[in-house]
Amino acid sequence: MTRWFPPDLPSVLLTLALGGAGAATAMALHIPAPFLTGPAAVVSFASVFGLSTRIPLGLRDLCFLVIGLSMGTGINPEILSAAAAWPMSLVALAAALVFIFLGGAEALQRWLGLDRITARLAASPGHLSYILSLSTETRADVALLAVVQSLRVLTLTLLVPLVVALVTNADLSMSSRPGTPMDLLPLAGLAVVSAGLGLVFKRLKLPAAFLMGGLVLSAVSHGTGVLAGIVPVWLAVPSFVIMGTLIGTRFSGVTWSMIVRALAAALILTGFALVATVAAAVVMHWALGIPLTSLLIAYAPGGLETMAAISVMLDADPAFVAFHHAFRVLMLTFLVPAFLPRTEPQT
Repeated sequence: MTRWFPPDLPSVLLTLALGGAGAATAMALHIPAPFLTGPAAVVSFASVFGLSTRIPLGLRDLCFLVIGLSMGTGINPEILSAAAAWPMSLVALAAALVFIFLGGAEALQRWLGLDRITARLAASPGHLSYILSLSTETRADVALLAVVQSLRVLTLTLLVPLVVALVTNADLSMSSRPGTPMDLLPLAGLAVVSAGLGLVFKRLKLPAAFLMGGLVLSAVSHGTGVLAGIVPVWLAVPSFVIMGTLIGTRFSGVTWSMIVRALAAALILTGFALVATVAAAVVMHWALGIPLTSLLIAYAPGGLETMAAISVMLDADPAFVAFHHAFRVLMLTFLVPAFLPRTEPQT
């Protein structure tokens, strides 16, 4: 049975304290998206230096639920009417994914000497759990894959807000979000029902189940006008901090030798991702007139939950971002196996 309560409370409290300190430091230094990037950086370093860092499952799912609810509050009929322009944007995203995947894999083989299978699995722009499951049926270096993919998510988390700051005029201070906070009673009711839907999604093995549960019901209730208002700051900000902290805990137990071995690969893949993301976003901004901030976050191949949190923080179009990241995961489900050899089973 899955544990929902922390097996090591002091370790959990230390992890949360480090995340909070990272957020406060990043905010004081005016770093973009401080409530996410600060905790991610500090907890990652602490984990690599040997501290036991962890976030309990129940807290993680609650964080995902709140972020999903926050995304849904940005849905309105005007946004949904703009969806007619999305098919062309999805084509641009697909082209960017193919470039990142095949170009990154070729670079890892040529420049770092990785074998073909490990290079292609490492170059997958997301869908980590699926990629690791595929790796167990091949001769791929599973440990290297896990570290490369974790480093890729971390670097994108830190760099995407910076890139948005450089190419747009978006407010990345997270000092405030426009809108009136929802009343507590409707918010609580929406959260309970959304949690139930999240449990259903989890049984169906859908990715980011609680985030998607919160997003779906919040989007429907706000898009139809049944509810109005945003998730209160006192609830949203801690969720962003926990999200950043959670990213950092991926490095618990990872040694420096593993980091050094995987860092070059992660940086190469991040470079391919940023080039493809910015290029596709600029072209679609010019062709469709969609805000550049929404395009950059929708195309950046970071974790679904992470990019969802960034979209809320930067007031990007949440429906647009969520739909594109769901499409990315679906496309990778078919793209990656298509380029794996079928004659090299694990021995």
